[in-house]
Amino acid sequence: MRSSGKKVGSSLGPAIFGAVALASVGVGLVLTVSAAEEATVIPAPVQDEPTGGASETAVFAGGCFWGVQGVFQHVKGVASATSGYAGGPRSSAQYETVGTGSTGHAESVEIVFDPSKVSYGHLLQIYFSVAHDPTQLNRQGPDTGTQYRSAIFPQTDAQSKVAKAYIGQLNHARVYDAAIVTKIEPGKSFYPAEAYHQNFLTNNPTYPYIVINDLPKIENLKRLFPEDFRRDPVLVAAGGN
Repeated sequence: MRSSGKKVGSSLGPAIFGAVALASVGVGLVLTVSAAEEATVIPAPVQDEPTGGASETAVFAGGCFWGVQGVFQHVKGVASATSGYAGGPRSSAQYETVGTGSTGHAESVEIVFDPSKVSYGHLLQIYFSVAHDPTQLNRQGPDTGTQYRSAIFPQTDAQSKVAKAYIGQLNHARVYDAAIVTKIEPGKSFYPAEAYHQNFLTNNPTYPYIVINDLPKIENLKRLFPEDFRRDPVLVAAGGN
């Protein structure tokens, strides 16, 4: 199924928007806030990778990649966050084709990070608490289709174990009113999206879809993870994709 009019190719057509539900935030609480959704308290992961070591890559999908990219571009320890497609073949990794929902791809973000500054598990906490709602099946906010599914594409066996353990931890704690539908999909390649999708949140802060659906995520990152928030986002270089 096609998106609910979120964007149409490079012309970026009109959007259909959901209402924004923002909840008050208590000190020390980590909440999930997305368009038309209630906030949910979420604990930190019990199991994580060791800190330190060489830079790593994480790939997450959670609805429109504009907002997910924007969130992680503002996280300290992240060296880059690139919008793209994961879950399907290279041959169909183009926006218009992925938008049909028939390619197996999900709009995704590839995150290169420094494990000595931010752990994989902590990135997962931000992903589950700020970047999207993991209980929505094949949709996120106003966008519907398998290309907007909640999915983790682990790059190593260690990442797979941490992600699986964290989903189990959150489900066991029943921190959401519904079960987490996030799928773990190892062994999938990532393909960068077209240049006009990169840095979209930063470049278009007054675009209505961004104002309604994505800027609240940035504000909640700043408020809920103040020690992780970087004011100036790390951007994809012009012409890099």
